[in-house]
Amino acid sequence: MIRELTTLLAVAREGTFAAAGKRIGLTQAAVSAQMQRLEAELGFALFEREGRHARLNVRGRQVLGQAQEVLRLYGKLSTVSVDPAAEVRVNIGAIASVQRAQLPGALAAFHRQCPGAHTRVIPGLSMELVNLVDAGELDFAAIIRPPFALQSDLRWSPIASEPFRLIVPRALKGNDWMALLAQQAFIRYDRASFGGRQVDRFLKRMQIVVQEVCELDELEAIVKLVGNGVGVALVPQTATWRRWPADVRAIDLGHHTFHRDIGVVHRDAVQMSEAARVLLGLLAGQGAVG
Repeated sequence: MIRELTTLLAVAREGTFAAAGKRIGLTQAAVSAQMQRLEAELGFALFEREGRHARLNVRGRQVLGQAQEVLRLYGKLSTVSVDPAAEVRVNIGAIASVQRAQLPGALAAFHRQCPGAHTRVIPGLSMELVNLVDAGELDFAAIIRPPFALQSDLRWSPIASEPFRLIVPRALKGNDWMALLAQQAFIRYDRASFGGRQVDRFLKRMQIVVQEVCELDELEAIVKLVGNGVGVALVPQTATWRRWPADVRAIDLGHHTFHRDIGVVHRDAVQMSEAARVLLGLLAGQGAVG
């Protein structure tokens, strides 16, 4: 609730959600979301909304005075003599494939550098995680690059570019990927995900009509279904699959190969805690992020 109370003070000073967001480095939508959460937790409205202006009502003014006192006491906690690392907390979002591949090594290195620090990993789809970063709920998130421009206050740091392959059961003969896609049962990478949308656009661009039998988001499950002979699939070759399982084989798409870009969405480094910057640098494989 400290974050929401800090935002409440900014709104009271600036008069609008947009101006408050500029002051504290959040979008207007993120400020609005925080104020809605605060009102929901308190059980009553805090504002009288007049056009673009958000004026505190009577209860809002009472809460504002209490919030100032809470934040004053909270600020004094930093004077307590304890190990600073014990208070460090970093909240990270990550899609499943990053949790299996790049994230464990980065987390291990981080906890060696920052003993006593605490990290929390939130799973989810890329779109959900972008929204959580924008709302200030996550320090950053490792996701598939969105097919749209990020909000102006968000940044992108690349991790990997993963080529899509056609994977087929080991026993299935032939290397003509276009013919195999058209003739075999197709296991589709969920179109609700950014990666699944890439597959859908590719099939439409190549004018290939598939015989879809299943659609799901979990890449490991897709690979296992192919290995069990259910059908063929277009999936990115992640770091986990430098060597494919023995019961599947991968066919290169040649000059039609497209890629799933993996990276970290985050705020400008100056708006992040030192611990979050350290972990971000380890995950993104670079020492400094702007």
